[in-house]
Amino acid sequence: MKKIPNETQLLKKALVVGEAYAKNRGFKTFSATDSAKQKVECIYRLLANDKLITPLPADSEDLLSMKHKLAVWLKNKLPKDHPLLKG
Repeated sequence: MKKIPNETQLLKKALVVGEAYAKNRGFKTFSATDSAKQKVECIYRLLANDKLITPLPADSEDLLSMKHKLAVWLKNKLPKDHPLLKG
């Protein structure tokens, strides 16, 4: 897994965008007590279920891989001149 520039910031933005997507799909918003791990896993599974991202193989489904997958997903959705893509 190759680290991408600004991966941490891309992940943060992916969680915001993913949460908005989930809300539009009819899910209630996350509560303040939900951990970042829960958010990452929930958004990853929703996007994989909706076929917006390719699911990871079952044996490599870990938190780090899910975070990377979400960051790559958002990176591919942003316009080429977005500030997060410069780095």
